[in-house]
Formats: sequence, C-alpha cells, structure tokens
Amino acid sequence: MEYTEVRISIVPFTEDNADWVVAEIESLGYESFCIQESCLLAYIPSSRFDFGRLTDALEVFAGHLELEVSHAPVPEQNWNAIWESSFEPIVVDGECTIKATFHKGLPETRYNITIDPKMAFGTGHHQTTYLMASSLMRENVAGKSVLDMGCGTGILAILAAKMGALSPVDAIDIDGIASDSALENAGLNGVGERLSVKCGDASVLGTDERYDIVMANINRNILMADIPSYARVMHHGGVLLVSGFYVEDIVMLSAVAEKCGLEYSSQRNREDWAVVRFVKK
Repeated sequence: MEYTEVRISIVPFTEDNADWVVAEIESLGYESFCIQESCLLAYIPSSRFDFGRLTDALEVFAGHLELEVSHAPVPEQNWNAIWESSFEPIVVDGECTIKATFHKGLPETRYNITIDPKMAFGTGHHQTTYLMASSLMRENVAGKSVLDMGCGTGILAILAAKMGALSPVDAIDIDGIASDSALENAGLNGVGERLSVKCGDASVLGTDERYDIVMANINRNILMADIPSYARVMHHGGVLLVSGFYVEDIVMLSAVAEKCGLEYSSQRNREDWAVVRFVKK
C-alpha cells in the first residue's frame, strides 16, 4: 500500500503544539505521526488523502499557529525503513527491555518486551514510555485489574500482563492499526490471551468495568477531557498513572483530577516530561 507523507511546519514549534495538531487531524484517517526537527510528519494511505479536508481542519489554528503544509507519496518499500530507523530500544531501570523485532544483542532483563512497531508507533516519546513503564513497575500489579488507555503498540498493557495483572488487561486505542498491533504484539510476547484490545476512545468504557490501575500515556488535551471517564471506572483507592505532557501542565491536570475525586500522590520527571500518580479517594 502506498502512503502519503504530510509535512506540517509549525511556528512556534513545541511538541505540545504538535500534539494539538495531531488531535485535530487524526480523525481524518491519519494512521501515524512523528516529529522531525520543527515539523510534524503525518502518514495516511494515499487513497484516503484529501488535501482540502486537511486544510479545512487546520483552519482552527488561524491566529494561533503558523502552519505550512506539503505532501509527497512514500513508497511502501521505504515505509518500514522509516519506522525502523525511528524506533530505538529502551531499557527501563535495568528491569525492563523494550525492543523491536529487528533489534539484536540487547540485555536480558526481568521483563523483556518485543514489539513490531509498524505504523502504530506514532509520536511515541521515549521519555514518557520510560516514565510510565518505570512507574508501573513500582506498583503492586499482581492480581489487580488494569486498563491501558491510548495503548499504542501495547507496551504498557503487555508489561502489566507480565507482572501478573488480573486477566484480561484491557487496552484501548483510537487508532485501529494501533489496536491491531497491540493484539499482535501481545501474542508475540506470549500474553495474547491475557489482553482484551478495543478500538475507540474513552466513550467505549462501559458502566460495569472497574479498575485498580488505569494508565494513560496520551497528551494533555485528551487527558483533561477524559480524566472524568477514567475516574468513573476506578475502584476507590485505585491508581491513575498519566503521562504524555510537560511538567508545566501538572497544575492544570491536577485541578481536573481533583474535581473528579482523584488525589495527587506523586510525580516523576524525565527531561521536561512528567508522569503523575493520582489515587481515587
């Protein structure tokens, strides 16, 4: 399948502004995103690319951001090379190794997760993946019910399953390719029967589910909108781990969480990124 690469130059550029653009255009059929210098790169099957719809969607940024858009086809033979070159292995606290199928010679750790990133790797910041995995390994996961929102390739859900979480670990992502990839990666890691993967957003959370641990590594705007939904499906005393935002955003997120009966517990930082732990009162 041929894909189209859309290059969006953003002024002023911040990763937060890039996430804002992603949130506006991903519903148009864009399957993956990555950041290169001061640009957001967005990928969509060429058969679904509509430049008019894209420019209409970007009108919301008029007066806020200066955007310059260009596009070009990406031959399939170059597609995997793009994602392989963008995915680096991660070793978290010497306890968890996250690698792709094409990485060789990495150390064996307590938890070893092999994924096939495909197109679902997205903008996946290594800092936030590291922070979330590190924070999860500090929780008492064994026998606990776990939800992974915005699961991407399934790294955190797979880690929870390997740590002995109650089966199934629920994993949800709005991107169909991501949810399919998460299920495939669960099988690749021997926990395929221990994950339940759905495609959708927080609206797919039912009225009966209750979780001891909820994880969401997304972006600030989505988290602020969806924290009430997360709080609704948490047990009292349950833990919410959130990342995908900057340290400076913690005050805003904490204010939303407090209104939902979630109490700030702790935070950890990596460069400018943060993970925050909340507990349901």
